[in-house]
Amino acid sequence: MHSLAFTAESAANGVLTRDFTLGDIPGVLWSPAASAASPASSSPASRASSASPAPSPAPLVLLGHGGGTHKKHRAMTGRAHRLVTGSGFHVAVLDAPGHGDRPRGERDERDVAALREAQAAGAPEGPVVVPYNARLAEIAVPEYRALLDALLELPGIGGPVGYAGVGLGTAIGVPLVAAEPRIRAAVLGLHWPDALTEAARRITVPVEYAVQWDDERIPREACLALFDAFGSREKSLHANAGRHVDFPRHVEADSAARFLGRHLRPQADTTAATAA
Repeated sequence: MHSLAFTAESAANGVLTRDFTLGDIPGVLWSPAASAASPASSSPASRASSASPAPSPAPLVLLGHGGGTHKKHRAMTGRAHRLVTGSGFHVAVLDAPGHGDRPRGERDERDVAALREAQAAGAPEGPVVVPYNARLAEIAVPEYRALLDALLELPGIGGPVGYAGVGLGTAIGVPLVAAEPRIRAAVLGLHWPDALTEAARRITVPVEYAVQWDDERIPREACLALFDAFGSREKSLHANAGRHVDFPRHVEADSAARFLGRHLRPQADTTAATAA
C-alpha cells in the first residue's frame, strides 16, 4: 500500500497546485483553488478536516506524460489548467518510471541509448520504443491504480474518473483504462499498436484518439490500427496534418477538455476550457 503525502503547494489563477509523493513516486495534483487551503505539510486527513465548508465532490482526470518529459511538462500543466479552470476537475499525474524526478536504471539507460542510435541512423523507432514503453507501463499501471485509490479518499474528489495521455501516456493509459473500471472516458493517441491491441479490445468506454497524418516516427497505418482495435462503441479519430512534432497541443487539449467534460460531468459548462 502506497501512502500519499503532500509536500508543497501553491495557488495562482484559480488553480491550487500540490506536489505529492505516493510512497516514493513523485506526482502533482491540480485542483480548483477553493477546494483546499490547509498547509501542505499536514496529512491528507487533517487537510480535509480543516476545510470549511467541505467542497462538493468533483471528477478526477489522470494524465500520462509523454516519453522523455515529466509530470510538470508544459503539456501537462496546460491540460491541467484547462480542466481545472474550465470544468472544475481535479487533475493528477505521476512521473513515469525513469522520468522526471525518478532515477533511471541501467536498463532505462540502455533503452534510451538504443533509441538515440535508431534516430541518428534514421531507423524505425518502434522496435525500440514499443518494448521500452511496455516495460514502463507494467510498472506504472499499478502505481496509477494505487494513486486512484488514494485520491478518491480525499474530500472534494469524487467520480467519475477520466484519463488523458499521448505517446508514453497512451502506452500506460491503454492497459490502465482496460484494467480500471472507475475510468469512464479516455483521450489517447500517437502510439504503435503492437503491445496494446489486446488491451485496447477490452476498452469499451468512450475514446478520443489523435493521429498525426504525416508522422515520420509512428506510421499512419500503425496509429489507425490501434484506433480500430478499441472496443468502444463511441470513439472518435482526430487526424491532424503534420509531422510528429507538429502535434497541435492547444487544439487537442481544448478538444480533450470538451470531451471529458461531456462524459465526466455532462451538465458542466465547459466553454471556458479554451480560455486557458
